[in-house]
Amino acid sequence: MPSSTSRPQSPTTSVGNLASAVEPATTPAPLSSNHLLKGRKAIEITHNGSVYRLQATKLGKLILTK
Repeated sequence: MPSSTSRPQSPTTSVGNLASAVEPATTPAPLSSNHLLKGRKAIEITHNGSVYRLQATKLGKLILTK
């Protein structure tokens, strides 16, 4: 006699569904260094508990140091 308790069915996953679940829906737009620096020569950025310094040089290059 079959049991009256129903088991939740596990969802089926196709390769296409798996790929869309892993990849982000949209790619974030790049940020302008001018937007980050806002007229300053350097800013500090925290990442995973460490502080980094992003600095613009006179030649228009960027330097990221820890």
